[in-house]
Amino acid sequence: MEKFKKMFAKSDRQYGMVVVLVLIILLFWALTGGVLLKPLNVTNVILQNSYIMVLAIGMLLTILTGNIDLSVGSIAAFVGAVSGVLAINNKMDPILAILASLLIGAVIGAWNGFWIAYVRIPAFIVTLGSQMIFRGLTMVILQGQTLSPFPSSYQIIGSGFVPDPFSGTLNMVAILAGAFCMVLYTVSEILKRRKQKAYEIEVENSYSFYLKLLMVDGAFILFTYWMAAYQGIPTVLVLLAVLIVLYSFITGHTMIGRHIYAFGGNEKAARLSGIKTKKVFFWVYVNMGVLSALAGIVYASRLNAATPKAGTNFELDAIAACYIGGASASGGIGTVAGAIIGSLVMGILNNGMSIMGIGVDWQQAIKGFVLILAVAFDIFSKKER
Repeated sequence: MEKFKKMFAKSDRQYGMVVVLVLIILLFWALTGGVLLKPLNVTNVILQNSYIMVLAIGMLLTILTGNIDLSVGSIAAFVGAVSGVLAINNKMDPILAILASLLIGAVIGAWNGFWIAYVRIPAFIVTLGSQMIFRGLTMVILQGQTLSPFPSSYQIIGSGFVPDPFSGTLNMVAILAGAFCMVLYTVSEILKRRKQKAYEIEVENSYSFYLKLLMVDGAFILFTYWMAAYQGIPTVLVLLAVLIVLYSFITGHTMIGRHIYAFGGNEKAARLSGIKTKKVFFWVYVNMGVLSALAGIVYASRLNAATPKAGTNFELDAIAACYIGGASASGGIGTVAGAIIGSLVMGILNNGMSIMGIGVDWQQAIKGFVLILAVAFDIFSKKER
């Protein structure tokens, strides 16, 4: 009996937000008469929240250090405006315009990182100042007007789909990609479990393990059907998949990731153990600048316009996504998968309430309430541990 209680306690900590996400999906599926889970709407949820997911991945790293970045929305707007001037006004090749925009994002991130890591100005103050600086510069560049349209090749990033060479009712590329991901996940989890057992590391019991595999594989099948039944795989979903895999590997299996977690756990102890904390701090914000630029490119591409109002409240949604996904406000705790789950919770709340015709005012109030509950859940779970 004690063994099962321990198993379920562990599962609650690991998969609690997944359960919450599923319950929210089922709730809005019922309240919207099934509209929420129609293939067209599922694709829209991905497209509408892709830039928030990109920001959440970068924001997670800053939160792991025990800080936040309030400038990401303004940086996204500024980079979107710059890429618009380059690609539309100056007729620059879209690929070069995107590369230049990412470089500008890195420079802005270095600007923030310098003041935070080396001058030791609090991150809250620096990023708040940068928020105002780059919001103002966005207005200056665009002169208060919307700039559009972008070249068709630029729009592929935020609103394009992976081509399907096959003809049929269902998109075969989506089906093959879904099957590949499902097999890859299943095999990797089984091999990981065997390796842990070989090193005599405690693993969850077989019932819990295979139930988890069954549920995840079922989610893969369902998601694959949604993608195949509409237009296939959105280009931005491929981009997100690459970012999720890359940053999950960095945070979970590299020295850089261990240093970031150690920094957030205890900066003084990390410094005394030989970690170059200033350098870690600096590069975390450079990374945040690059991902903010990427989010601005994705948003401008999907909107097919560079607008002065772009990026409004992006930082709040990204921060909320990380906290809802299990990141700790004190730093040192959080995962990329959790940040993505938090982004989906926020996205489905937005989408579901919009379908129901709930006003923006009530949407903001409900999202704020959910954020408070998520942080309270984190605090209570820590006390239980």
